[in-house]
Amino acid sequence: MQTNKVLMQKIFSQLAIGNGRPLVDAMAEDFCWTFKSGGPWRGSYCGKRAVLEDLLGPLMAQFADRYTNTAQRFVAEGDHVVIECQGKVTTKAGQPYHNQYCYVCRLEDSKLKELTEYMDTALAESVLVPPMRPGV
Repeated sequence: MQTNKVLMQKIFSQLAIGNGRPLVDAMAEDFCWTFKSGGPWRGSYCGKRAVLEDLLGPLMAQFADRYTNTAQRFVAEGDHVVIECQGKVTTKAGQPYHNQYCYVCRLEDSKLKELTEYMDTALAESVLVPPMRPGV
């Protein structure tokens, strides 16, 4: 659906300048963020609260400056929008963290229901401490 693509373009126009509020506002209460990569990143965070407190909170706490994420491409079909993007930030340890991502998002009623993330896990593991998932 074209409106889903437009919504994700608006969200990423703000992420590109370090404003994550539109992304958070678009999450449904039962939103689920899943990492398909291997290692300590593999798995899911389900529920908006878990995503914010158990995933994004610990990640953002590792950053020394404002995290930005710039989209290079959007592909939309039905309820899904695929975003190819580049994140950029420096960690508190002084290491650059510039990762490439592919997000496969499913939306329902203009709300994000699912985000499946593919990334360079070797880079993430060399620079970041992965957040712990409750019960793991």
